Parts: sequence; C-alpha cells; structure tokens
Amino acid sequence: MGTITDSEAGGRPKERVILHVDMDGFFASVEALSHPETLGRPMAVAGDPENRRGIILAKNQLAKKAGVKTAEPIWQALRKCPALMLLPPHHDLYAQYCEKANEIYGRFTDRVERAGIDESYLDITDTPKLREHGDGGRVADEIRAAVRGELRLTVSVGVSFCKVFAKLGSDLNKPDGTSVITRENYAPRLYPLPVRAMMFVGGATEKTLARLGVHTIGQLAALGEETLTAVLGKHGALLYRYAHGLDDEPVLRAEEQEDIKSVGNGMTFRRDLVSRADISLGLRTLSETVGYRLRKHGKKCGGVQVAIKDPALKVIDRQAQLAHPTNLAKTIYETAMEIVERSWKIGTPIRLLTVTAIHLTDERDGGQLSLFHDTADTAKQEALERSLDALKQKYGKSVVRPASILKNDLGIEE
Repeated sequence: MGTITDSEAGGRPKERVILHVDMDGFFASVEALSHPETLGRPMAVAGDPENRRGIILAKNQLAKKAGVKTAEPIWQALRKCPALMLLPPHHDLYAQYCEKANEIYGRFTDRVERAGIDESYLDITDTPKLREHGDGGRVADEIRAAVRGELRLTVSVGVSFCKVFAKLGSDLNKPDGTSVITRENYAPRLYPLPVRAMMFVGGATEKTLARLGVHTIGQLAALGEETLTAVLGKHGALLYRYAHGLDDEPVLRAEEQEDIKSVGNGMTFRRDLVSRADISLGLRTLSETVGYRLRKHGKKCGGVQVAIKDPALKVIDRQAQLAHPTNLAKTIYETAMEIVERSWKIGTPIRLLTVTAIHLTDERDGGQLSLFHDTADTAKQEALERSLDALKQKYGKSVVRPASILKNDLGIEE
C-alpha cells in the first residue's frame, strides 16, 4: 500500500491503514479439521442435515464449484451436487477458533474490532509491524501466514484507508489472498462490483436502486448525493459517502466499545394491530432483531420489557423476569407475547410495539441451570439462531425471513 505519510510533512495527518480480515469458508473449514474424510469431497455445513428442508450454512470450495450456495435449501443443493457431504454445525467450536484468530490479530495491533464470528477490522496505522514492513499488504500477508500455520485455517485480507473499502477488498482475492485498495486504484477495482456488495445495501435497497438503473457500485457513486438522499433519505447520503471512500469510522479497541445496558427494537405499524395474529407477527419480528443484536454484542438478558402505544398515543410498559438469561429470539418472543396477553385486551388497537431486553449480562458468564431446564432444546435453538446470524452477517438481514411476513400489510419489510 506504500509507506504511510508522516504527519510532519506539510502538517497532514497520516493515511490510515485499515485491514479487514475475513475467515475463508469459516464453518466448513473448521469442520474439515476434525473430518479428514472431507478432503477432496464437496462438503457443506447445514442447519439440520437430517431434514431436507433445512438450509446450507457454509460450504467448501468443491461444493462452491458445484454450484452450491449458502442459504439455499438442502434439497436444492443435493440436486446440484448429489455427492455433497453434509455436516451439522458446532458453534462452540467456531467460537473457540474465533478467539484464537483474534489473539493472533492482537499481536499486530491493539486496535482489533470484531465485526462477526469470522471477521475483524484492524487498524495498523501506528504499529511497529507497519514500520517494519513499510506496507500494509506485507503485514496482511504475515497475518495470513500466522493463521495458516497456527490454526490450519486461511483468511483473506482487504487493506485500505477506510473500513468500507477494506471490507470490499477482502472479498476480491479469496481464498487466502490479500487485496490492497488505494486512493489511486479503488475506482477500477471496486466500481465494477454489484451494488449489493456494498455495506448496508440489502434486498429492498437493491430493488430501489435497480429502478434507478443502478446495478454497480460505480453507478451508485455516479448517481449523486442529492439524488440518493432524495430517494433513500439519510441512508442514501451514507451510501454516497461509502461509495466515495468517505468513511472515517474508527476501529475500536475492546475497551472503547460501549457496554450496552439494554437492547430494544420498536415499530409503528402501517395499520393498527388488532388480532392476536397481528400482535404475534409484530412481536416475533421485533424479537428476532433483539435476539440478533444481543448475540452480536455477546450479551444475554435477564428480563423482557414490552411497550404498547394505542392510537390515542397512550403508552403502557410492562416487563417480566426470565428464569434463565437468554439471547434467543424464540424465548424473547414467547415472553413478550405472554406480557401482552396478560396486560392488554386483545382486540383493542395497538399503534406501536417495542420489545426491549433488560438486565443484560455477558453471555460468557454462563449461569446455573435448573434441573428442569431443557438444555437440549435450548442448545438446538441456539445453534439454529446463530447459524442464521452468520448468514445475515454475510449476506444481509433479508437473506432468511420467515414465511409469515410475506406480503404482510403492517409495513414489515420482506
């Protein structure tokens, strides 16, 4: 990437050197370590390999070459690749390897910010390693070699002057590759990419942009900030900045990341909720987001709070304690539904619902389980929800949506 600019030269600040480190086929690669029989065979990790209605969570390169895609149904993957070997996920094992990988990253810089179980941002701007190598790409190569040698896994690394372009770069040379995105080469290297590759461009935004004739990041950049803001509001202005590399978001040290006290999600619906089915759909959607955010932050909640606003704008708040701390959307939803059923007369219109996880603890703290607590079912549900998390982090939150929200008239995005 070139030697960083000294701030003493003309008084200009140093050019940041940001790395985005992305584990290659993480779930499948970790499984392959303990399954040598997968060598030379197409293999995928599936949410429920015994159920052909399950989905593919990750796949190896041979399965990818056969056309197998993440998030597609198992039956469809098997039709493309009858020899596909299916393995169940082991999320505790993935968490262990995530810790080991981040320990390696920590040798290179104290600014390591986790962006998911299989990806992290590193700021190496003022590090001895960058001074030693004089080039961010060489530091990235050393990180790749360390992970490969110590963990027997591969990572791909994007190197750039901002987080957004570093993340885009890490996908350009997979697997086990380094891509350096500079101010001089970002347009020819990134602008031909599909607009969906850009952070925060989900399915709905992609459709809106397509109607404007925007299909690539370059077309997005050329559209203009005013047009994007008019069409997408603040989100459009953010996408314009990202497409031009105008991203100054810092890479945070662990101690700089805010210790959150609660996690909530609320929505004013397109029409009032009246039936139990309406309320159930609203609470389920909100609870899925709350559970996802809790797991993303490594938290569990000891209680659930629900706020209900009627058409006259009167608000009531009710809460319930949980028998065991959780970050599972299913448990949060069931508790929220119980709160509404005992606090609200079903049939009375509801304008807004908010679901909030309260009394948060670190998910690693564990907690003493009751003898009557069904740990098998809990573990199975946690494996399912964490598998869906991985898909959302990789492909956007709309990649897997429950059938119940299709063609709803409440304003919940499909």
